[in-house]
Amino acid sequence: MSTAQVRRDLVLVGASAGGVESLVALVRGLPADLPATVLVVLHLPPGGGSALPSILSRATPLPVRFSTGGEDLSRGQLLVAPPDRHLVVVEERVRLGRGPRENGHRPAVDVLFRSAARAAGPRVIGVVLSGAMDDGTAGALAVAQRGGLVLAQDPAEATYTSMPASVIAHVPGVTVASAAELGALINRLCRTPIPRTTTGENSELMEMEVELAELEQRAMSAPDRPGMPAGFGCPECHGTMYQIQQSEAVESALWMALRSLEEKALLARQLAAQAALRGSTLSAARFAEQADDATRSAELVRQLLERAPVRVGLTRDLDDLQPLADV
Repeated sequence: MSTAQVRRDLVLVGASAGGVESLVALVRGLPADLPATVLVVLHLPPGGGSALPSILSRATPLPVRFSTGGEDLSRGQLLVAPPDRHLVVVEERVRLGRGPRENGHRPAVDVLFRSAARAAGPRVIGVVLSGAMDDGTAGALAVAQRGGLVLAQDPAEATYTSMPASVIAHVPGVTVASAAELGALINRLCRTPIPRTTTGENSELMEMEVELAELEQRAMSAPDRPGMPAGFGCPECHGTMYQIQQSEAVESALWMALRSLEEKALLARQLAAQAALRGSTLSAARFAEQADDATRSAELVRQLLERAPVRVGLTRDLDDLQPLADV
């Protein structure tokens, strides 16, 4: 264990239903010289616009904007996940991903928390605010296991209690406070140096889950990807549904093609291996060629998915914000 010190300089905030008011209350306590990057995920519908950065800008002196991907983790900024994109931390940068939905959402809180825990360990503060169901719990566990801190809005004041209550019930050592108190608490924690301790290695499961959110080929085509097959196919993409992903099936024809090609490549590789064991060299070569062709085609589809334009629109006035609180 080293005696060197580090500071908590990466703040993650996740919210869903009822989360806009909680976010506004929290960011009011964040000063302009906050020595940390703040990343926010609010569950939003995939289509249409969002005025969330504009609303948060009115409540904090920090510069606020939608992430466009590729930003450095620079202190004193607040980046919001745009609709229909996962916000992912890789090393010291932010990326946007079009991986499968988690808990029915893209962006999802778990994706952000898990990737940041992998990248920054004890430097992370994860905050879970008002929301339904339990998105954020698995990610908060990852943050805690890697030495980070987990904070939660007091369920007694949250519009929807499920998300913070689930984190409090399942993650050891959670600090609970009102949304208005959380901002000042975060500011204080970010200015308090902590010992640099040795954290455990990232698990293979965490690595693969983060790669799935980024549509990494290794994870997408892995036969041992996390989760047990649910026993039925996705009604949209026709691929096997895995319980850990809780995917609702990805919506586009491109995603349908990607999954079909990935599975075709995996099956062809298995058939090639079996043919080789039987000594059928011609069949093995034919199946290997089919696997290579499917893999190349899948890569082209994946590139199209990753290059899809980010729709970042702003609603015209505050009256349009009400649907955000009801997501």
